[in-house]
Amino acid sequence: MSLLGNIIWLIFGGFLTGLGYIVGGLLLCLTIVGIPFGVQAIKLGTATMTPFGRTIVEDRNPNSTLKTVLNVVWIILFGWEIALAHLAHAALLAITIIGLPFATQHIKLIVLALFPFGRSFQKI
Repeated sequence: MSLLGNIIWLIFGGFLTGLGYIVGGLLLCLTIVGIPFGVQAIKLGTATMTPFGRTIVEDRNPNSTLKTVLNVVWIILFGWEIALAHLAHAALLAITIIGLPFATQHIKLIVLALFPFGRSFQKI
């Protein structure tokens, strides 16, 4: 079921969205200061490509001081906009019964969009 969900997800916008995150992450990696944020954007892009059958897992020590500071900077610069976009898409998809599984995936991606440092997206 997750394979079919991922295929439908990719066809109807997941591929372009994930590709946008990956390209943005690669552009951020052009500067030394942007490398940690670029890596997280690439991680978010790969998570956006195939969200069905995956879950968010906390890394070891996810709330260390450095990761907390980087998450705060991420939220201020990028995270709130990405989270609002996923929330808006989830709200639109939740209107229909067919869109509910896809809305659930957008809600799941909000957590990773807000706090990417110290969390990863792994298969269940």
